Amino acid sequence: MLTEAARAKVNLYLHVVGRRADGYHFLDSVVVFPGASDVLHAASAKALTLEVGGPRGDGLGTGPENLVLRAARALALEAGVEAGARFVLDKRLPVASGIGGGSADAAAALRVLVRLWNLHWPPDRLRIMAQELGADVPASLDSLPVRMQGIGELLQPAPTLPVCGIVLLNPGVAVATPDVFRARSGGFSVVPALPASWSDAAAMAVDLAELRNDLQAPAMALCPAIAPVLDWLNSQSGCLLARMSGSGATCFGLFANADIAASAAARAPASWWAWGGAMASDAQGFTDGSRTPY
Repeated sequence: MLTEAARAKVNLYLHVVGRRADGYHFLDSVVVFPGASDVLHAASAKALTLEVGGPRGDGLGTGPENLVLRAARALALEAGVEAGARFVLDKRLPVASGIGGGSADAAAALRVLVRLWNLHWPPDRLRIMAQELGADVPASLDSLPVRMQGIGELLQPAPTLPVCGIVLLNPGVAVATPDVFRARSGGFSVVPALPASWSDAAAMAVDLAELRNDLQAPAMALCPAIAPVLDWLNSQSGCLLARMSGSGATCFGLFANADIAASAAARAPASWWAWGGAMASDAQGFTDGSRTPY
């Protein structure tokens, strides 16, 4: 059985910069992928099946619309192979939480099936197909820091990031992304100019504080439980910046290093999902499962 980690995605900022005629929004964001992850296992089988377990697996559907199975069917069709695999998903990330758990699972399915089915595809071919599965799936294929634009399909180099720590907190409330976009009002944000690099976490936090998550206000209006999470992060000694990720309700706090972040996460209220550690800026840092380049 092969294994892939499906890492959480965190939007350090998220600007909504326009809208297409079909209603899709143009975004600008730098995304990072800390070590928090689901873990997807896959083995050869005659048919496609999916079992879901883990601490966050309750209530997650295993029907044909699950993104793992959708990714598998799409890849099989494109590759001209029989769609057969037995998946076991260890669900550790909260569902509908703004950190791209479903997209990460889909990307992990693509990576693991390229190996399982011996496809030997170049990365660009897989990225093109990933665009059809969701806005966060192309970036999740590599799970490396990247600047994400367009509707998620345009990936540019991110500024060189400093070594620092990050805490992820979720109050246990699911937030539907379409509802948040519908609740958003006002005009569009600008595409900011970013430096080539940040010297340290404090410098990065100062620059990020001038930016924002344009979905944070509408998400907080729909989900009041987000506000106490941000308040708690801001109250922690050493927190350099607190912000919501994606469409919520997961929030993050930036800290000077991984140890401080892990200590802060350990103090979080027991009723919240919490993770703390390094804001990994390379292919290392997977704490759950393994990651093999496709």
